[in-house]
Amino acid sequence: MASSVIFEERVEIPYFRSLAEFRAWALSDAFPERGRIDYIGGRIEVDMSPENLFFHGSIKTELVRVLANIVQSAGGGYLFSDRTRVSSPHADLSAEPDVVYLSAETIDSGRVRLVPSAGGEPDSYVELEGAPDLVVEIVSDSSVAKDTKRLPISYWRAGIAEYWLVDVRGERLLFRIHARGANGYESAPADADGFQQSAVFDRRFRLERGRDARGRWVFDLQSRPCER
Repeated sequence: MASSVIFEERVEIPYFRSLAEFRAWALSDAFPERGRIDYIGGRIEVDMSPENLFFHGSIKTELVRVLANIVQSAGGGYLFSDRTRVSSPHADLSAEPDVVYLSAETIDSGRVRLVPSAGGEPDSYVELEGAPDLVVEIVSDSSVAKDTKRLPISYWRAGIAEYWLVDVRGERLLFRIHARGANGYESAPADADGFQQSAVFDRRFRLERGRDARGRWVFDLQSRPCER
């Protein structure tokens, strides 16, 4: 019986009988330092593609820039990106979203548990277990079905309040805020100016883009307070 799978001759993935076994491997020294490997409903999904500089890296930087300033101004909560593992036994899920927001209230309520590192050093954590307030996925050529179909179902089952989906690859920019509905995520309606409401941040957001002097895409995440 085979005991592992070699993926693209670069990654060896053991066979797992459970989410718990996958999580233990994901937090071990044997876990690959490059690529993204998610566990979604018993299915392991591997993406070793390099991150596209302007269709992925640049827009992620803009999202983090704006949201980090909002979180800092509000005086509470934590924003993470790049290899922040979110696991939910309830949803049979362990993934690394592009951006994650976690409020202090969510930690205090027990909706998310900070998983400490194996060494047990003070203030050293390596995983979020439960339902953070927000996850963001930026679509790439290799993640279309996962980001638009499989992950939204799993994130909703995990209890995550908001799911943002961003796709800037083509001529038509996609920026969609999704809030939890009774049976899945529902798109937040846009106002007359194209701003969508985020209940998590109590603000409205709109994503714009243009070309710089060299003809390359630049992004602008705009926000405004919600009307009372």
